[in-house]
Amino acid sequence: MNQVCQEAYELCNRFFQSAGFEIEAHLNNESENCTINFDGEDASLLRNEGGEMLDAVEHLINKVYAQQMERGERIVCDVQGFRQTRETELRFMAQHAAEHIRETRIPFKFAPMNANERRILHLTLAEATDLVTESVGEGSNRHLVVRLKD
Repeated sequence: MNQVCQEAYELCNRFFQSAGFEIEAHLNNESENCTINFDGEDASLLRNEGGEMLDAVEHLINKVYAQQMERGERIVCDVQGFRQTRETELRFMAQHAAEHIRETRIPFKFAPMNANERRILHLTLAEATDLVTESVGEGSNRHLVVRLKD
């Protein structure tokens, strides 16, 4: 994966440079996963609209290198800590929803979100033996519903 990660990092830098963006990619060597962090004067563009552009870059990079990665491996792209902040928010939202469901016994429906964000919610609530999480809907309207187990 190290070679793939290095190539992906270099591709990102070439892409942003050729497109005229002041965005620079940096490899995060602190984790065993391939994480490419973006920074620079135009980096905030990647965070707009809830990180849609960041998601698109990450999706494209993973499609380009999918054949060279092992099953289950993926390249994670982040910009100025955006993903980490969002993950913290999602974990807090999941815990808040769990408390609300236990108090009211009413299922909780999250707003539509991408697969990665739904995955974070699923994993956060996975150890709750009294709750069930389920992704419902199609495409961009896919969302997570959490309810008490029957």
